[in-house]
Amino acid sequence: MKKVSRTVPAPKGLGIADVIGVPEGADVELELRLESVMEGVLVTGTAHAPVEGECVRCLEPVGYELDADFQEMFSYPDADTRTARAGEAGDDAEDEDAFHLEDDLFDLEPLLRDAVVLALPLQPVCREDCPGLCAQCGARLADDPDHHHEAVDIRWAALQEFQQNGAGDGTDENQEK
Repeated sequence: MKKVSRTVPAPKGLGIADVIGVPEGADVELELRLESVMEGVLVTGTAHAPVEGECVRCLEPVGYELDADFQEMFSYPDADTRTARAGEAGDDAEDEDAFHLEDDLFDLEPLLRDAVVLALPLQPVCREDCPGLCAQCGARLADDPDHHHEAVDIRWAALQEFQQNGAGDGTDENQEK
């Protein structure tokens, strides 16, 4: 067993579309535990990285630190032949998803990408009670909690005009005569 700490630059596309993710080139701190087992190397680790994005309600910037845990078995290249000799039949779908050591090296990028993307929120918010934006004018409601618009039902618009012209105040000309 061996413990390894590394700081690596974040690869491109480590996030969810353009909503939230780890900026390309940002420092990703990896704490790894490598364990030699019969079939290969078991890699257990934690990735610590800065996350940037925008609130889906008010479009303000969102930023925080993310910790993502992961664990995966990296098989020796000849592990498949050893398994076949032992009389165990492997599933083809499992073999395609398996990670393998190549020249005593393993590629953590796909594993890291899966762990980080699954740890990210699908709909990030700047705070849990973020009111968002006004649907009519786009004003940020957190800046002006009393923000509102006069909602006029189009079916009553003609009556409102009738009242504004003074005809609805009970002083109709026909009633006075």
